[in-house]
Amino acid sequence: MIIAGFAANVQAQSNVTIYGLVDAGLVSERGGAAGSVTKVTSGIGSQSRLGFKGTEDLGSGLSAIFQLETGVKIDDGQLDSANTIFNRQAYVGLKSKDAGTLTLGRQYTMLYNAMSQVADPFGAGYAGSIKNLFAAKGANTRTSNAIVYATPNFDGFSVEGLYALGEQAGSNSAGRQFGLGFNYANGPLNARLVYNNKNTDTVGKPTMDTSRNTLFAANYDFQVVKAFFAYGADKGLFSAELPSANAFAYKTAPVASIDSNDLLIGAQVPVTANDVIMASYMRKNDKTVLNQDADQWAIGYSHLLSKRTNAYVAYAKIKNKNGAGYTVGNNNEAGSGDKAFNIGIRHSF
Repeated sequence: MIIAGFAANVQAQSNVTIYGLVDAGLVSERGGAAGSVTKVTSGIGSQSRLGFKGTEDLGSGLSAIFQLETGVKIDDGQLDSANTIFNRQAYVGLKSKDAGTLTLGRQYTMLYNAMSQVADPFGAGYAGSIKNLFAAKGANTRTSNAIVYATPNFDGFSVEGLYALGEQAGSNSAGRQFGLGFNYANGPLNARLVYNNKNTDTVGKPTMDTSRNTLFAANYDFQVVKAFFAYGADKGLFSAELPSANAFAYKTAPVASIDSNDLLIGAQVPVTANDVIMASYMRKNDKTVLNQDADQWAIGYSHLLSKRTNAYVAYAKIKNKNGAGYTVGNNNEAGSGDKAFNIGIRHSF
């Protein structure tokens, strides 16, 4: 839905778009301490959401822009994050054809955008989600108080930078975060090299450490198959937090790695104009003395019912090693076991 010219006293061309996505289905999980879990859940392939975004033409190629987006659970009608609103995105900024885009507010990191938009054939959703093993928890996905700048596109090349203020009383460095992304998209090739750095200190509880994540992601469309690849390095405290604390109720709980590498190899295979098979293999290589590695295999199928609606089915299985505790989740949930099956429907508007 688009509302044009919404302010009578504004002479420049303006518009506001109301948009959203609703996604729900059945999830069946096995292998965890919770036993066999079957449920109706929301946000399996993509988190259900309601958003508003707008632009105002300021002239000379310059526009004012904003976006407000909240996550919802359509299985029970609640917000996906209690006591929040517009927790997914909330920013305002300026966009110039020649000078690039500058935005301020709660925004996605370059790290997560590379995972979800380039690296993962499952788009960070379904049982095969890259988030099951890669470092995508908390501020690695999106961060508040952020200033983000993106250059214009130069023959397929662009650069992005992020700086988020920690805003903790008594310290200018505690909790601060910065990121950098180098992007290339031209023809069948899409590639990104990104870096994310977060100061893990909190006032009164210094950790004397930072979390540091580097990721290279690429995909190439061969027409008969679209190939995906990603390789990441995670170093430092909280650089690769576990999606679940101890889902398997081990006597000794799993420990989040402070030095690990991540690998993904995947594919999308178009069967017809409306059908695609998704598949991936992921490996978490824990380089600490605990050696808590994990491997995941996943396969999925998506059928377009229309341009806005698709039905899907997906399955994934994780093999944990040496007391590792990784779980098969989806876009919205961390999961409760090492195996999961999804079937559902997603509609955007």
